[in-house]
Amino acid sequence: MHHRSPEVPRHVIGTGSDTAQRMVEGATVFLASLTADQQAQALFPAVSEERLNWHYIPHERKGLSFKDMEGGQRKLASALLSSGLSQRGYTKAMMIMSLEAILKQLEGPTRRFERDPDLYCITLFGKPSFESPWGWRVEGHHLSLNFLVVDGNQIASTPSFLGANPAKVPEGIPLSGLRVLALEEDLARQLLTSFRDDQLAKVIFQTEAPPDIVTQAEKQVRMDAPVGMAASEMTGDQQGILVDLIEEYLHRMPRDIAESRMNQIERDGKSYVHFAWAGSRERGKPHYYRLHGPSLLIEYDNTQNNANHIHTVWRDLRSDWGEDLLRLHYTRSHGADERPFPYPVAHHKSLQLPL
Repeated sequence: MHHRSPEVPRHVIGTGSDTAQRMVEGATVFLASLTADQQAQALFPAVSEERLNWHYIPHERKGLSFKDMEGGQRKLASALLSSGLSQRGYTKAMMIMSLEAILKQLEGPTRRFERDPDLYCITLFGKPSFESPWGWRVEGHHLSLNFLVVDGNQIASTPSFLGANPAKVPEGIPLSGLRVLALEEDLARQLLTSFRDDQLAKVIFQTEAPPDIVTQAEKQVRMDAPVGMAASEMTGDQQGILVDLIEEYLHRMPRDIAESRMNQIERDGKSYVHFAWAGSRERGKPHYYRLHGPSLLIEYDNTQNNANHIHTVWRDLRSDWGEDLLRLHYTRSHGADERPFPYPVAHHKSLQLPL
């Protein structure tokens, strides 16, 4: 019987990816700079449950922290981080890390958690390779960037989490007025204020914002039918703002990743992407929004610390962690249609679920 060769999923980076090459090169040089003990901390097998062990809260993490590196190694770690982000995304990530110093000052000596801009860990999953699947992660408080590189040219880039506390640095301290995730809020508000009253009745699906992003740090999520308003029901100008908002998230990544993801949204049908809002419409009050399409899920929440504490996450509803890439790779290489990283699925019906 003739079997057709499996096709590469269309929503991942294909051959000739400059970003994949930069990742391989950056991770190889970083790994080579480490001592044997440091490599033991930083390097995990490619097939590892640890790869799915992600979170955005302050807690102890696996991997090698910037704090445990010497100066030259920190520079190489930063180069690896920059290989997975656009200039815009890299700037956001570095500012999020710098907010730890602000939190340390704001919370004072009675703070619950250690606040240190160097408490961000790099973890490699498998040795960087142009042939074998491998992954890497940069993670700490309010930052979790997860990548998988397969066959040296295909990249999965979600889950991807960026947060900011304080969302706006208060007056009277260094960096006062800084808003790391400003456009993530401002573009959504621009879209919200453009809706007529009859449209708002659809868009605002809950009067109270949830205390956090609904999917939290689940390994994998499945969502029910989208709530809110579909792009197909919006005016042309509203659709333009919606696209700008989506691109603000996607273009945290290098151009080839961002364009590939946007192309997938277009193939899925941009008109099916829904925008939904919960909570207050007043700036400075607790609020939440969601962008939900066939493969796209973006959540934004700003409710904690008197609505001055933002969480944002971008998930791929079809292939978080590059699961489809791995399945395809193992099918081609070993003739086995298997899920190398089985995990439980969290199914979220509504914002009424306990968080």
